[in-house]
Amino acid sequence: MTATATTTKAVVKKATKAPKAVKPAKAVEVQKLRIRVRAYESKVLDASIKQIIDTARRFEAIILGPIPLPTEIKKYTVNRSAFIYKNAREQFEMRVHKRLIDIVNPQPKLIEALTNLSLPSGVDIDVKMA
Repeated sequence: MTATATTTKAVVKKATKAPKAVKPAKAVEVQKLRIRVRAYESKVLDASIKQIIDTARRFEAIILGPIPLPTEIKKYTVNRSAFIYKNAREQFEMRVHKRLIDIVNPQPKLIEALTNLSLPSGVDIDVKMA
């Protein structure tokens, strides 16, 4: 087979392909309610997450999560005594457990129910619309 024969076949193949029809894409806006929950105790955190999920399921919302985020550990080292026993030290740590919940297309009644929800003390909540 010669070089001219292969090029003519390639040209024929390119010419036989039909151009694809371009369809306009419909933009569907998806709203997300992103809830970040933080607490020092994991059991209290899991109980509050369960309350949030039960409230969202009552309103038949689409729930993504809870997604466990990395535990933030803060370590502190202090001297046990002030003067002679300088090498004797104590170490303390604080652990902050975190979870993330996404609620897709929340209804206004659901948002109102979540704001009126009473959670235990020591639980911090950040709510953002994305």
